[in-house]
Amino acid sequence: MKRLLQIIITVLLAAVLGVVVHLRVPAGSVPASVGNADPAVSAPADTSPSAAVPEDEPDPTPAPEPVSYTISVIGDQTLATNQYKDGTPYSYAARMNGDYAYPFSNTVQYFESDDFTISNLECTLADNKLYSAQQFYFRAPSDYANILIEGGVDFVTTANNHMLDFGQTGLDFTWKALEDHGIPYGKEDEAQIITTDSGLKLGIYCAYNDFQPDKNKAAAAIRQLRDEGAEYIICAYHWGQELYYHPNASQTDIGHAAIDAGADLVYGTHTHCLQPIEEYKGGIILYSMGNWSFGGHTAPTDRDTAIVQVSVKRDVDGSISNDGYTIIPCCVSSRPVNEGYTGDNYNDYCPTPYTEGSDAYNRVLSKLDGSYQADKEGRDYSDVYASYS
Repeated sequence: MKRLLQIIITVLLAAVLGVVVHLRVPAGSVPASVGNADPAVSAPADTSPSAAVPEDEPDPTPAPEPVSYTISVIGDQTLATNQYKDGTPYSYAARMNGDYAYPFSNTVQYFESDDFTISNLECTLADNKLYSAQQFYFRAPSDYANILIEGGVDFVTTANNHMLDFGQTGLDFTWKALEDHGIPYGKEDEAQIITTDSGLKLGIYCAYNDFQPDKNKAAAAIRQLRDEGAEYIICAYHWGQELYYHPNASQTDIGHAAIDAGADLVYGTHTHCLQPIEEYKGGIILYSMGNWSFGGHTAPTDRDTAIVQVSVKRDVDGSISNDGYTIIPCCVSSRPVNEGYTGDNYNDYCPTPYTEGSDAYNRVLSKLDGSYQADKEGRDYSDVYASYS
């Protein structure tokens, strides 16, 4: 009992004086509590160097969050005018004047910050003049592939009605130029896997087939791409009727079939004007993206175009789905007619965003939402070379 009182007195005195007192207390010699004493006082912690010191708690692992990717889609690119007209001041070569960055100079910011940009290449890349039996044919030097690189384009389809402007020889030259410049591309009825730098595994199938992509071939390609591990599938189709503002029944049928077979995005080109965007069973169909940097006409009948940026979401469970899209309405040229340039030479082949809220901006939106009603429709190339006469 005496020993116990000594211990209590010593502990209380140490607490008053602020002194740490190391006591060797035999096990069982001190009760759990003494009177009204604080249990911490009656059983002081061992602070000797040999005592275990608890380590800091690790930061909690952050909860997983969805990952978003952006796929940019633009229309037809013809990086040349007629191969015999390059010396005129209105030609693609003259406007560009050796600056490969020029055609995308007003829009490159959209493609530098995305995950993937796809376009339709509608010209031959070859360094020598070639013979063509076509009414309209377009050849650019092979180093014009640098325009695509400078513009941030990651993939082009060559499955279109101009791929054989100069026969198989011209097409082989085009493919070699793209390969030499490290630009991925698609061929007619070809399916392939492209993995973006951000890790999204894309499956891309390209088809033209005389403006009637084959539904059965597409379905087989889509199955193949899924089997090969594609997470997101794009069907790039060249189809439709030139300068018609709504898809025809064939386009709708083929587009729906692609989504039904498992495609996530159908990317349409050819009509030289914008056609509506349709959301169908979780997929997105861009019926036509119109022209982009289009050297095929000094004054295209329709000067409206757009960038559509599709948002793709990887959810926390790994599933991939469309998550909406953003539209950037543009003009094919930085020199619109209504700023004083004449009707036959306003195209300088440098697409430029319209001012938000302007009549032109809203006109583009109406073409893409399907509410636009044209005064007339159909192809009219009577003045295609007006500036060269």
